Amino acid sequence: MTIAAGAAAQSYPAKPVHVIVPFSPGSGIDAIGARPVMQKLAEMWGQPVIVENRTGAGGTIGTASVAKAPADGYTLLVNSAAHVTNPLLYSNPPYDAAKDFVVVAPLVRLPNVLVVAPSMGIKSLSELIALAKAKPGQLNFASSGTGTGTHFTAEKFKLMAGIDVEHIPYKGGPEAMTDVMTGRVTYWLPSIGTALPFIQGGKLVALAVTSRQRSAALPNVPTLAESGLAGFDDALWMGVWAPAGTPAAIVGKIAQDIARAFEMPDLRERLASNVAEPMDITPAEFTRFIRTETEAAARVIKAAGIKPQ
Repeated sequence: MTIAAGAAAQSYPAKPVHVIVPFSPGSGIDAIGARPVMQKLAEMWGQPVIVENRTGAGGTIGTASVAKAPADGYTLLVNSAAHVTNPLLYSNPPYDAAKDFVVVAPLVRLPNVLVVAPSMGIKSLSELIALAKAKPGQLNFASSGTGTGTHFTAEKFKLMAGIDVEHIPYKGGPEAMTDVMTGRVTYWLPSIGTALPFIQGGKLVALAVTSRQRSAALPNVPTLAESGLAGFDDALWMGVWAPAGTPAAIVGKIAQDIARAFEMPDLRERLASNVAEPMDITPAEFTRFIRTETEAAARVIKAAGIKPQ
């Protein structure tokens, strides 16, 4: 570390930090993954940490804006698995996920829940699968965008269930939620925290959760594995990236402060209320995790026959 880099890290941040979320306000990545943690960083740093939603093209528009930002630590990206899957889904993505970014830190893991509208009359996962098999190509599922975590979780479900259903991508979670609740789309798999108020309010029926174990928030809802898809275990994960070339000392400081934030009881309680789990792994472990997830995503894309756009 040079003396200049060390000094920069010690004085960082000296002005507001902008955090780009490439999905809609109110989506799981925005409301659960980004804002609670960034609020804590703002308190620690004594500087505004401004969360900005730049949506579109499955998250690539907002992500590309960070790739082009100055590598000084004042523009960060909070993203999900979409960060590493989009390069597999787009023929000419406007950034190189491996070369244009540096991993900063993991954030949270959000188990998903498969939901349908009450008007569908579907009461169990087996009923949904049976209906899909009886009407191949006639049912559909929503996602918060092509290549997002909700898309890949749904594709994994589709493959393991052996069903033929149509994918309907949205610009974000709130739009998808609306169309599922009204029955315009058959089902989708949002994070449990995002869907919970609608489930409790009777606007959605929860059929199964994607985690290995049942959720404390939905103790009467079985897992997909319990419901016949043995071994199914999946969750929406999120992390923080910075433009490539951001000084390592600044990246390290941000990572350390995020880890400190997760040690705070009030933040953990807030996350738990949204059924979010801190990933509790180091940045190095997160980097290896990302590599594994990228390889897994490539296998899903191939098996599902998803063609780059």
